[in-house]
Amino acid sequence: MKSRIIKENATFTYFRPRRGRRIRGQLKVIAENLFFTCLIKSSKPRHKEKRKYHISLCIMFKDEAVYLREWIEYHRMIGVDHFYLYDNNSSDDYEKVVEPYIKDGIVTLIKWPHQQAQVKGYEDCIRRFQSESDWIGFIDVDEFIVPVEEESLVSFLDRFSHRPAVLIYWRFFGSGGKMRRDVSRLVIEDFYVASEKLYNKGKCFFNSDFEYLENSKKNKSMFHYLWTKSGKKILPPVDMYDKTTLSDFYWSRKKRPIPIQLNHYAVKTYEEHRNKDIKGDVYYGYPTHGDDVFFMRERRCSAPDFRIFKYITELKCRLGIDE
Repeated sequence: MKSRIIKENATFTYFRPRRGRRIRGQLKVIAENLFFTCLIKSSKPRHKEKRKYHISLCIMFKDEAVYLREWIEYHRMIGVDHFYLYDNNSSDDYEKVVEPYIKDGIVTLIKWPHQQAQVKGYEDCIRRFQSESDWIGFIDVDEFIVPVEEESLVSFLDRFSHRPAVLIYWRFFGSGGKMRRDVSRLVIEDFYVASEKLYNKGKCFFNSDFEYLENSKKNKSMFHYLWTKSGKKILPPVDMYDKTTLSDFYWSRKKRPIPIQLNHYAVKTYEEHRNKDIKGDVYYGYPTHGDDVFFMRERRCSAPDFRIFKYITELKCRLGIDE
């Protein structure tokens, strides 16, 4: 008899539904999780001198000029000090947007013309800039970090100073029925219809007091599950609940409060989705957002989520928006 397909639990919708494990398989996963939990708790971060930045973000982007200023100002507002922006063959006027931030020392711009080399770019960021920042997060320009229990990202990450990497889970946002819009408006204001639950997938922050695990298959998608090492110990990330996170194991048996979430505006309007599909993907290098994917994501988004709205007025003041 085949085991049943599991699509969700109390807290998460599974990004990829999976078969339930038989007892032997469950015990194996639990044992692995406990083993890595012990390793993480027994690993001490390397003592470093004070770094230039406390929290930085790294993104790779292509033709995202219209979204960059909102994304940068929002994350500055919640506590990000610096941004490492990897340009992947953009043809729009993004340089006009980022130039003031470069002059002020807020942005470091790196030209990255390589094809399908997002992970390589992120690894380059760690190698070149690990010594500059206590934390480096790897997200995309359509993703916004939303502190829920805390008012800032700083107070959230400070709780994890002895952890090698921290995973923040996604909440997907749909179009809300919008076919097109004025793209000068705020993304975080225009889209508020979301998935009912978090997804059991997200993006990671890397603690620079640990070593990145290079040349490992475990870091094939390092922005989702970032593995590190401490001496000879190989360490997976913990999640935002401080639980050891293996790629196919999630703890929540009962619904848990959300301390922080990663709003993923992967769809936006139908028109923006089509434009994104035409230009291709910085990871895959070809269109990955066809109509089937668009409508699939739309069907999963039916719950209003206004958690990020507490920041909108302040963000508008920073951007000079008076309406």
